[in-house]
Amino acid sequence: MRFVAISTDLARHYQAGGADANGQVPERQLAEGGGNPCRHCLKMIADGAEMLVLAHRPFPAPQPYAELGPIFLCANPCEAGGGAALPQMLASPDYIVRGYGANDRIVYGTGGVTPTSGIPERAEALLGDPQVAYLHVRSARNNCFQCRIER
Repeated sequence: MRFVAISTDLARHYQAGGADANGQVPERQLAEGGGNPCRHCLKMIADGAEMLVLAHRPFPAPQPYAELGPIFLCANPCEAGGGAALPQMLASPDYIVRGYGANDRIVYGTGGVTPTSGIPERAEALLGDPQVAYLHVRSARNNCFQCRIER
């Protein structure tokens, strides 16, 4: 199992002012309060650091299950995060963990709010289902995409 950030190519596209999933230029803001997780380095963006706010669709193409929503990203190039360890940016008490099939659609019955410390165990169980191709970790409060989990 490994945690996967958005691709470096896509992060650099957004950081260079490229259009987001709504066709808009990402907004530039300053991070405040320590609650701005970068979806590329998978770390919290430091207070006072410049960040991007943009619409992101973590799916290869639009379709009814391809949720689109806001994410934060370091405004300056950062190194891709990910790997087997729980990312530092998962700092809330819990998250939604949900499975998707190879067709990029929700596998019903897989979604649920999971305590942050229990994400690895829940992910291993869900990835044991042959119908599940990958998982999303999403905010339990706002459903915002955080990162992907793959086998």
